[in-house]
Amino acid sequence: MNRGLILGITAMATIVVASNILVQFLLGDWLTWGAFTYPFAFLITDVMNRTYGASLARKVVLAGFVVGVICSLIGTQIMLEFGPAVSLRIALGSGTAFLAAQLTDVLIFSKLRQGNWWKAPLVSSFAGAGLDTALFFSIAFAGAFIFLDPSQPNGWAREVIPMFGIGPMAPLWVSLALADFAVKMCLALVALGPYRQLTRGAQPLAG
Repeated sequence: MNRGLILGITAMATIVVASNILVQFLLGDWLTWGAFTYPFAFLITDVMNRTYGASLARKVVLAGFVVGVICSLIGTQIMLEFGPAVSLRIALGSGTAFLAAQLTDVLIFSKLRQGNWWKAPLVSSFAGAGLDTALFFSIAFAGAFIFLDPSQPNGWAREVIPMFGIGPMAPLWVSLALADFAVKMCLALVALGPYRQLTRGAQPLAG
């Protein structure tokens, strides 16, 4: 197996497993610690894309998706006071969002790879992060998707409160989604430094 592929899969699997664990721990009212690890999955995808090409980057994404599914399946079997640690809706939202967002990242990165060094990773990460946030929080918590798992309606997430405790009234999950997206945007900027160092000297491969 390609050494780069092994490294990419190992790094992606580490991020996915760590994020699935850290998402269980709250940080304030609007975030979990997992919000600060998961965005680096985009860094891994972009480094693999820039260094080895889009085809290998997609293989790393698919490996991360499989690891995420395994984590979700394990979570559905862990019973807590109010039900499973991972409900069906959260598992579906997580898997769908990860796969769609990461493949979108690969596609956009490949379109922009010949431009300024920062443009492809920044634009693709922004787009992928936005799609990831929209899909996950909608599928996992919005009322429109209750039909996916009526036994776990996640009604707490639809409680209407002031956004971030001070803004206009909105379902709680909207505040959670916006906070999550803001962290992803900040970390996409932070990740430009490691990206630049890890890909310095890499040839501009075709998509």
